[in-house]
Amino acid sequence: MANALLQHYVKLTEFLGQALGPDYEVALHDLTDKNRSIIAIANNHVSGREVGAPLTNVALQILMDKSYETQDYRLHYCGVSAEGKTLRSSTLFIKQNGKLIGMLCINFDDSRYQSLSKNILHLCHPDSFLEETLPLPGPQPDSEASAPAPAHPIESFHNSIDAVAGDAVGRELARLGVTADRLTPDERIQIIASLESGGIFLLKGAVKDVADALHCSQASVYRYLSQIKKEGV
Repeated sequence: MANALLQHYVKLTEFLGQALGPDYEVALHDLTDKNRSIIAIANNHVSGREVGAPLTNVALQILMDKSYETQDYRLHYCGVSAEGKTLRSSTLFIKQNGKLIGMLCINFDDSRYQSLSKNILHLCHPDSFLEETLPLPGPQPDSEASAPAPAHPIESFHNSIDAVAGDAVGRELARLGVTADRLTPDERIQIIASLESGGIFLLKGAVKDVADALHCSQASVYRYLSQIKKEGV
């Protein structure tokens, strides 16, 4: 049974989903169980998640950096839908007596409007105009090196713990430009330190999933975590 305060937000989740329309997903998280935190969700086709899905990488990072202590919400950060579409996400921190007990998240998929905008421009401008004026997806030529890093990580949405952990490990492997089967001990501890700071191990069972993704034993992951805490890596 969800916290009594959160029960009031269950109906709000349904209301916002109906009022905002099908391009807005509204998800309510109960932080009592981080592995199955979603207790209500509207328009879940946007991210592909269901009730019982775990916290996202961004939500875990918020728990680790405690930004909710000085903020009441976080607006307009980037997420990615199950179909790979870019979403604009915002989160309200639900607190009770100063303690964070839940999160109400809205994820907006504007792909229909982007497509409509391009189709309208196609009616009156040649393709060359569109290519010159509309931004292309991904990094632009000669701009990747100078582009500033995003203020917050991109949010990924998954229905299971192993998917959350696997996605987090995959991002770290891509960042280092290595594959799991060719990791050095130093690279492996770098990855585990980054995962620890990102809050992945707040999820029960994440150690096993991280160990599987890194091609090592659970005992090795625990050993690295102990070393990280001891040395402050």
